[in-house]
Amino acid sequence: MAVAGKSRSRATPARALGAHRGLMTEIVVRQLGKNYGRVAAVRDLSFDVPSGQITAFLGPNGAGKTTTLRMLLGLVRPTTGEALLDGQRYEQLAAPQRTVGAVLEATGFHPGRRAREHLRIAARLAGVGAGRIDVVLEEVGLTDAAGRRVGGYSLGMRQRLGLATSLLGDPAVLVLDEPANGLDPAGMAWLRALLRALADDGRTVLISSHVLSEVAQTVDHVVVVHEGALRFDGSLPELAEGDGGLEAAFLRLTGAR
Repeated sequence: MAVAGKSRSRATPARALGAHRGLMTEIVVRQLGKNYGRVAAVRDLSFDVPSGQITAFLGPNGAGKTTTLRMLLGLVRPTTGEALLDGQRYEQLAAPQRTVGAVLEATGFHPGRRAREHLRIAARLAGVGAGRIDVVLEEVGLTDAAGRRVGGYSLGMRQRLGLATSLLGDPAVLVLDEPANGLDPAGMAWLRALLRALADDGRTVLISSHVLSEVAQTVDHVVVVHEGALRFDGSLPELAEGDGGLEAAFLRLTGAR
């Protein structure tokens, strides 16, 4: 532990996932920093995300979570330090979509495009065989809605489509920003089962979330940041022990009221 200053759901979504058990792929962040002019969005941030577990990346709005994830995925250049995936920066990966599946928002879809066509294009760009399309549609419960235009999807359905896209390359690492947004209770239970199946398969799963009640039911490991700096890095039981549980610990670490 480190502490510093309506679509169909499936109950067991692991059947068609790849065999990643035993892989040591993990995320390593070391002394990561990002400045925008005189503003330090991320400051000297270091933590590990182990394989075979679900790690929650928590912090209030403006804490630097999205900036950190964007640096990890090669979308923003760090000012200092580095963020590594299996020992390499994202841009050094030979086949990034087959190593890392990422969902940073559920709005980046052409509204006139049908879900299956979106996945067909994404698979082609990632160098993935078209046979994976039906697999991931089944995994996220969108098989029956695959012929519908994405513009008619609910937010929860777009979240599922984003997850399907991230799974196309059968990646060993998943990076998901607010994956529960727009999901109803049944959808959240489905997501919980999916994430657990992915972690139990040996994958590295990193999720950013504001839904602390769901985090408490889902994750193994927690990283908390506030004002761009690390506040906690350890297991969920270590963080949640004591009066008030996870929510009280989070509020104490971030100084929220």
